[in-house]
Amino acid sequence: MESAAIQEILQTMTCPFSPAQASLTQLVHEEDGAPYQVYRIEADGKHYILKQAKEYEAEVYQKLLKDAGSCVPKLYATAEAAGETYLLMEYIPGGDLRKCTRHALILALDALIALQKRYWNSDSTVGYTYEESLVHRKKRGTYLCDPQLEQAYEIFLQDYASLPRTLCHDDLLPFNVLFAGERAVFIDWEFAGILPYPTSFARLIAHGEEDENAFFHMTAADREFAIDYYYEKLLAEQGISYRAWREALLSFLLYESCEWVMIGNKYGEKDSPYFQKYLPMAKHLAEEMQKRTAGAPCE
Repeated sequence: MESAAIQEILQTMTCPFSPAQASLTQLVHEEDGAPYQVYRIEADGKHYILKQAKEYEAEVYQKLLKDAGSCVPKLYATAEAAGETYLLMEYIPGGDLRKCTRHALILALDALIALQKRYWNSDSTVGYTYEESLVHRKKRGTYLCDPQLEQAYEIFLQDYASLPRTLCHDDLLPFNVLFAGERAVFIDWEFAGILPYPTSFARLIAHGEEDENAFFHMTAADREFAIDYYYEKLLAEQGISYRAWREALLSFLLYESCEWVMIGNKYGEKDSPYFQKYLPMAKHLAEEMQKRTAGAPCE
């Protein structure tokens, strides 16, 4: 979008700065460096974010996150232009969780736990609903093309239907966790709503790797720390047993690993490095879930 069009959008907002004095920088996606409709605004020596809202994001920010506290960016103003909603929000200046450290991980977990405690067993239907999410999850299961994975995926769907629900960011990958000093902030709430509780946590830890050069780096020790910390600070208080937590997490990690299995099968990309990486991971998780159904302890 041309800067003149952005200036026109800002002119329609109640901004905490003079739009005429604002300078714009378009931001790019972390994965591929492609520009997208998010702009850093600099005005009066301060920074802000202007974002074209996608999917459920505007509704989620305006209705569900208005009482979420410091775990989400402040929303200053909204505007409608050419059938799209634009959000003027707080700019978070720090880094993200792609290179995980224990300190940053604790900040992120504390923020997630605070949000999920606040919305535990909420009956809100704002944003990405359970029913809509279930349709998408069932569709993923139709492209696994492997009896072992399909059987394990059915267990995941059973868990998805039965577990307690709370506020979940359905794409809480590490680059959607930013830091401002001692504060962790979750961004890009395009798919969020009241969903089964492991949804956000599983996505946050599922793709971390030991290799420090990996796109998402998280040590096995930090991963196990996160699993226990989340349980002790949130789930134990809700009366969920540790065994039930580990079994539920196992099935949600299977769901995460099946994403690239589905893509490879659906689009004929079985030679892709992602399919080759995630298929054996999914198969291993399916084996662990078979132990669960047989009554043996999972690893």
